[in-house]
Amino acid sequence: MITVNNVSLRFGKRTLFENVNLKFVPGNCYGLIGANGAGKSTFLKLLSGEIETTTGDITIGKDERLSVLKQDHNIYNDVRALDVVIMGNRKLYDIMEEKNKLYMKSDFTDKDGIRLGELESEFADLNGWQAESDAAILLTGLGVDLKYHEMIMNDIPTKEKVKVLLAQALFGNPDILLLDEPTNGLDIEAKMWLEEFLIDFNNTIIVVSHDRHFLNKVCTHIVDIDYEKITLFVGNYDFWYKSSELIQKQMRDSNKKKEEKIKELQDFIARFSANASKSKQATSRKKLLDKIVLEDIKPSSRKYPYISFKEDKPIGKDVLTTKNLCVSVDGVKLINNLNLTINNYDKIALIGNEIIITTLFKALNGEIKIDSGEIIYGSSVISSYFPKNHDSYFTSNKNLVDWLRVYSKNDDNEFVRGFLGRMLFSGEEVLKKVNVLSGGEKVRCMLSKMMLSGANFLMLDQPTDHLDVETITSLNNALIAFNGPIIFSTHDHEFIETTANRIIDFKDDGKYVDKMTTYEEYLKIKK
Repeated sequence: MITVNNVSLRFGKRTLFENVNLKFVPGNCYGLIGANGAGKSTFLKLLSGEIETTTGDITIGKDERLSVLKQDHNIYNDVRALDVVIMGNRKLYDIMEEKNKLYMKSDFTDKDGIRLGELESEFADLNGWQAESDAAILLTGLGVDLKYHEMIMNDIPTKEKVKVLLAQALFGNPDILLLDEPTNGLDIEAKMWLEEFLIDFNNTIIVVSHDRHFLNKVCTHIVDIDYEKITLFVGNYDFWYKSSELIQKQMRDSNKKKEEKIKELQDFIARFSANASKSKQATSRKKLLDKIVLEDIKPSSRKYPYISFKEDKPIGKDVLTTKNLCVSVDGVKLINNLNLTINNYDKIALIGNEIIITTLFKALNGEIKIDSGEIIYGSSVISSYFPKNHDSYFTSNKNLVDWLRVYSKNDDNEFVRGFLGRMLFSGEEVLKKVNVLSGGEKVRCMLSKMMLSGANFLMLDQPTDHLDVETITSLNNALIAFNGPIIFSTHDHEFIETTANRIIDFKDDGKYVDKMTTYEEYLKIKK
């Protein structure tokens, strides 16, 4: 259990949150949410003791072990993957290391023997003989191939390193588990495995995630950082979202009724204050009026950009066809005889092998040459493309206004500034140089470019990377409302489920499954 008592955190004049009082108890999974910059990761660092509170204190139950998902993929470069996982229980790992050193000693003493006996006893108590087996089970569950288990981290692909560090955090049944974006970099199967693991986990979990489906699946409570406060809600993300909307509506309605009452009293006072027979009533009404105070509904720190794709003209029946399409990258054939027809009502989610998916997007948009076959677009198609790697668009020293003006048919300064304002670039931010933008800011710029294109066919390769929940939600709703066809890829389960009506799953060998179905239905079929 973690107890947070009157905790405040300030950086200079800025207050992240104050007077926080919370208890995190075993058997619950707490989803920590809030706008970018609200302090989610910082709050996890407070709980882990990595940083100190400004006021108040945080206490952990006696003898309870706390485990944290590490973010630096390169801190264990010279360590075997299995050993990195076992390091999740540092006490057990240190015992193993000390034991091995004693066994290796050539001048073994009686004192060493006594110490070794103590270590063996502790090792057994910590279920040390099962450590390697338990670590291997975690790695396998997360989809890490057996060939990587014995390799040092430096020789393992980055996407597998992410899973090794996650397995480390999960190892040894910790009493308290702190996970900051644990689904980042996970494929569908690994994410589903993690969901089931956390659902069955009986101790305390506190997790930060932008994945709405993940939060809905695993969380019993939502911890919301907003208004410089941290508030606990019972239920998953959807329950919190609907509850918070209802609370806001009730507050607005309450204020509306109060405003109507004030107007009624003001009218009465104005009408009858000069009338002697009514003066007593007017005075009592005045006293009542003075007692009515409108509740201050603070604006949420959450900001939702306005995303809307409007096509300049309707799309015809013919959209896109590929005939016997073959594409190679660095001499390796990734796409072989792909025959694909995209209809004007399709919203297609591409899932599976991400290298093949990105290669297909590049081929369809002329970024790479094809080996053979054809790519045929309909005559009415106006397409717009969001590439997975879009850094090349942001190498200039232009400010945001001048950068976006290039893609706008209306180059009026006020129009472009207004458009950027809709995408949460306000005030002096629009004069920021594009070569210093963050990942999320670049994505919002690329989406702005797409919106200004008037396209009737959209292609998006991993647009939800680097985005907060609010922007993901806005983009999700915009694609649902879009009238034209879409091809997209994303790791966001909820995004796929609510947007796609067709799933194309690319296998590692280049073969694929193409189904007119929802994502949930496809996963059931696949399972």
